[in-house]
Amino acid sequence: MKLFNPHTDLSALRTRLTEDHGLRVVCYCAAWCRTCDTYRPALETLAGQLPHWTFIWVDIEDSPGWLGDEDIENFPTVLVQDRVGTRFWGVQLPYVEHLQRLLEGAEHLPVTADGPGQVDQLVQT
Repeated sequence: MKLFNPHTDLSALRTRLTEDHGLRVVCYCAAWCRTCDTYRPALETLAGQLPHWTFIWVDIEDSPGWLGDEDIENFPTVLVQDRVGTRFWGVQLPYVEHLQRLLEGAEHLPVTADGPGQVDQLVQT
């Protein structure tokens, strides 16, 4: 599956979210961030390996509504949700293997109120 960008793929992303009931993995980055430039290809590869989940790349300058009232201090910052709620919201080291391990156990993480909001609502911004 592809890595969706709400700035350029909003219609396709909305469709995908109505069809997908698995994890939503949102990576918050910025175009000027060199760490993000390095991380993105690995995240695209991971998205291709896990097509049953939805992966979203949010440039915080192109899609500021996706942050809600949250501030980002470090990149990449990741939001992981399922239909129950947010399972993770925070900074990840820029190694896709760390994210992959997090995702493998995400369903066992407690639901938290942290983060910018539900992805299904953020896609409407």
